[in-house]
Amino acid sequence: KFVTNMGEFVAEVYPDKAPKTVENFLQYVRDKHYEGTIFHRVIPNFMIQGGGYDARYAERQTRPPVMHEGLEALSKGGPRNTVGTLAMARTNVPNSATAQFFINVVDNGFLDPNPQQPGYTVFGKVVSGAEVLDAMASVKTTTAFGLADFPASNVVVLSATQTK
Repeated sequence: KFVTNMGEFVAEVYPDKAPKTVENFLQYVRDKHYEGTIFHRVIPNFMIQGGGYDARYAERQTRPPVMHEGLEALSKGGPRNTVGTLAMARTNVPNSATAQFFINVVDNGFLDPNPQQPGYTVFGKVVSGAEVLDAMASVKTTTAFGLADFPASNVVVLSATQTK
């Protein structure tokens, strides 16, 4: 359960599809890593990304990267990058995901893993609070810290807790 300054949303995770990714994410939740972080990339009709920076855009310390499970998760019937799904953010290097994640606000099939490209590991889905995601995806953005899609006013995670 995520409580933000714009409302709350709840996501379920799929440890049977992407076990290493889910454990990594839940460890950050248990460590309270996400509390006080911001959603620092908001791209309407694409996704919202957070989990790495505080309200002053100071980067949070992370643990070592988690192994990329994208294609493996799909082969187990895991979800694709569709509306409301959570996926790990990473650099261009597949095994580089740490704490940052994104939430797809539209279907983004081009982000799905396939034998030609690693794509992004989907590990969960928002099950309540879609209206909060819609509001977050609609915030005015500006250029700041080298990002063209930085929210003009902070979208802050007040708390992130594991409920089950």
